[in-house]
Amino acid sequence: MAEDDKSHLTLRDVSEASGVSEMTVSRVLRNRGDVSAKTRARVLEAARRLGYVPNKIAGALASNRVNLVGVVIPSLSNFVFPDVLTEISRGLEETPLQPVFGTSHYDLEIEEKVIYEMLSWRPSGLIVAGLEHTDAARAMMRNCGVPVVEIMDVDGSPVDANVGISHRRAGRDMARTILAAGYRRIAYMGTVKAEDYRAAKRLEGFEQALAEAGIRFEMREHYAGGSDFRKGREMAEAVLARAPEVDFIYCSNDMIGAGAMLHCLEAGIDVPGRLGLAGFNGIDLLEGLPRRLTSMDACRAEIGAAAARIVAARALGEGDEPQRIEFAPRLIHGETLRSR
Repeated sequence: MAEDDKSHLTLRDVSEASGVSEMTVSRVLRNRGDVSAKTRARVLEAARRLGYVPNKIAGALASNRVNLVGVVIPSLSNFVFPDVLTEISRGLEETPLQPVFGTSHYDLEIEEKVIYEMLSWRPSGLIVAGLEHTDAARAMMRNCGVPVVEIMDVDGSPVDANVGISHRRAGRDMARTILAAGYRRIAYMGTVKAEDYRAAKRLEGFEQALAEAGIRFEMREHYAGGSDFRKGREMAEAVLARAPEVDFIYCSNDMIGAGAMLHCLEAGIDVPGRLGLAGFNGIDLLEGLPRRLTSMDACRAEIGAAAARIVAARALGEGDEPQRIEFAPRLIHGETLRSR
């Protein structure tokens, strides 16, 4: 075949190149039927050499499914989700299933459209971050006929399977740890995004634990948009200028917390003696900073791996997996919190 010939390769081309029938080629490429290892290797080598890609849509017409797993997350720029996606991909490597990714930008209407498009391809499974969705999205997931795993959060009612942590528990545990270390004048720095449901649940749990101890926030500082060091630095400077009595700043995530730490170190503020700091997520990227930020490990890798196992087991009929898995968030004490 000429190098510039753009016509589609067919089973016949692979058949002629490998010297076996089109039926045998079809069996090899669909991994069906009794074909000798030698013949299988010859067909696969010919297909690879030719650059032949089988038409999965045609196969899906018979099975009504393609070997794709839709994965919907809020953001690719958030440092949290690449770890989750990596483990989902790794967990599906030894299966015929392939993940395809879509982002919602923390917008439930966009998420609904992404879910609609993914399900229109009749995937073998769906993994979606979070438990909050539009009514239409929930209806689609409930009636799609494939495994659906909602991940990252267990504080709510899942459509099907569910893997994650309790963000309310994460907030409560962090507040109790901070109080146990002797801090009492506590401020909060976090996003104003109404759609960041998990951050809102952590804040709810945190405030609940403070209330149990008879304590309220000294002040709150909110930001819009993405998280970065610059915002954390600016917000910490503003908080301490307006409320110099604050002895601890609880941040909605590690990026804001790390920015606050850099401001304090530059300003000569004793951390953690004069001021304690904590974030959330346990991001490895921050390991190179002057001090390790106190944080909470959100079990991202474990969540991604478990979601992949559930989808693969149910889609391929290869065993039973628990349909609800709750991981316990783990405290990372760090160097920005006084020892008890």
